[in-house]
Amino acid sequence: MDFVEKYQTVFVLVVIGGGLAVGQVSGVAPVADQLILPFLMVMLFAAFAGIPLSRLRSAFKNRRVVGSSLLINFIWSPLLAVALDAIFLRDHPALWVGLIMLMVTPCTDWYLIFTDIAGGDVPLATSILPYNLVLQLILLPLYLYVFAGELVTLPVELLVESVVLVLIVPLVLGGIARWGLTRQMGQQWFNRQFLPKLSPLQIIFLSLAIGAMFASQGEVILENPGLLALLAVPVIVFYAINLGIGFGVGRVLSFSYKEMVCFNNTILSRNSPTALAIAVVAFPHEPLIPLALVIGPLLELPLLGVIAHIHVAIRDREWCPFDPAILFSRG
Repeated sequence: MDFVEKYQTVFVLVVIGGGLAVGQVSGVAPVADQLILPFLMVMLFAAFAGIPLSRLRSAFKNRRVVGSSLLINFIWSPLLAVALDAIFLRDHPALWVGLIMLMVTPCTDWYLIFTDIAGGDVPLATSILPYNLVLQLILLPLYLYVFAGELVTLPVELLVESVVLVLIVPLVLGGIARWGLTRQMGQQWFNRQFLPKLSPLQIIFLSLAIGAMFASQGEVILENPGLLALLAVPVIVFYAINLGIGFGVGRVLSFSYKEMVCFNNTILSRNSPTALAIAVVAFPHEPLIPLALVIGPLLELPLLGVIAHIHVAIRDREWCPFDPAILFSRG
């Protein structure tokens, strides 16, 4: 991880404080509100430019890991999100919707870093990525309609517009940029020179978007200081439950250590920036919904860092029962 990636949580905390402070200046809030979406679109363009959609076919060569990951992400996790909402957020419908949006959008970028850190199967994790992107693009509006349609006013036209604006447009532009650069400069240059710059760019513009959001909604935040802390509880519970499920599935399906690390990271990491971008456009009169999604980056990196250390500890101490080579050596 480079400097920007390593200290992302610090950057986010700094821009939150800065956004709240600047937002108290007269005239800043409306300007900040107009900057949120452009910042998020640049961030998403950087994310999508690094996604190799050509690997869709190769992904299903490992059907145990890929199939299990998709089942957890798009069937189990939405149901778990609804259950956690009912337990922890039943009196806060806007936070309920925000948590659903967070939990039904699996990550399409950062989880690769933590898969690599823990010695997991990065090519396999990369091959799952396009499926996560395509399926969440299709299913997110459906999940919102089914699970959140009665909680808040669900503007279908704005929801469709948000998906087109913040997903399809950056995805198409990212794909064109990827195709053009690899054609003109070569795949090796793209992988070694261009790709390493995308992740810091994502983090910078995500941080700017979060700062602009806190500047534009400072009054709402200061009036509800405990709501984001309230959301942290179900998020942490989600990670704990899914990590346990990840180890259980890995044991039952005899995943190798590398497969197990890949699988756990794909079912744990969430795509909060994409959900945030959609929420900004789709729910302009529900500021707590996008604000709820800001807690994702604040919690995700520390939690994934802890989980990476858990994986490494299991591997180093040979606690992992998933790798046939370790079992054979013990026998």
